[in-house]
Amino acid sequence: MELSDLHVFRTVVEAGGITHAAKRLHRVQSNVTARIRKLEEDLQVQLFVRESRRLQLTPAGRTLLGYADQLLGLAARAREALHDTTPRGLLRIGTMESTAGVRLPAPLAEYHRRYPEVQIELEIGSPRTLIPRLLDGTMDVALLAEPFEGGIAALDARFDHRVVFVENLVLVSAANHPPIRRPQDVKVGTVLAFHPGCSHRERLLAWFTRGGANPGRVVELSSYHTMLGCIAAGMGVGLMPASVLQNFSGSDRLRTHKLPPPFHKAQTVMLWRKEMPTPKVLALAEILEKGRASA
Repeated sequence: MELSDLHVFRTVVEAGGITHAAKRLHRVQSNVTARIRKLEEDLQVQLFVRESRRLQLTPAGRTLLGYADQLLGLAARAREALHDTTPRGLLRIGTMESTAGVRLPAPLAEYHRRYPEVQIELEIGSPRTLIPRLLDGTMDVALLAEPFEGGIAALDARFDHRVVFVENLVLVSAANHPPIRRPQDVKVGTVLAFHPGCSHRERLLAWFTRGGANPGRVVELSSYHTMLGCIAAGMGVGLMPASVLQNFSGSDRLRTHKLPPPFHKAQTVMLWRKEMPTPKVLALAEILEKGRASA
């Protein structure tokens, strides 16, 4: 059963017969008759009976007409959606915890104001968990900070990307900790970080390794608020964007330490599948890039 056959069938019903349907469809009558017969053969039912020189729908024909209206209407909406440039539908965004808490509230509020027909779902994760979601199509876009496995160059074959934020990273300790210029200056033996795969955790451990030091114990936490509270209490040190500290009420109990290049900055990139640049994804990229330019 093809949509074109359903279109011919519905036109015959609306026109009241083969002759008028052929004129509407710009076909010869024999072609219309053949398409109706083919449809009846495919479905193994009789769709019309001739009464008083007119075609009348059989009970099976009336049943099919209801489904034909639904299927043809759905097909028309699908064609419209494929060429629709207005963002609408579900937008699934994956991001890191710091980006979600500090960088995204204002852009997402702007996005919601501009495109109220888009429903936004936000998921917190790391490159290790979010990149597979992009690949299998269960996520539309991800905002991830470097480093991630292979770097940007390794992703170019599969993803399109745009740099949307550049974060200044700082090492954070309790306020009474002496200045830290190299890994050996860290006086506490504990590093506070998110789960493996977190970009900032990988960067901090790389800083220790390059400096020839052992970071000691790594304690995994699930939020920056908890991490900052533990750091303020003297439990350990952590690496994070300086922007995270702006809304922390206990900042007077903390001390920040600058790290040398290349550990002091991290690009946050927006990634999506190259073959899936939907209007809703491109609209988000536009808003994020505009916000970066005005920052």
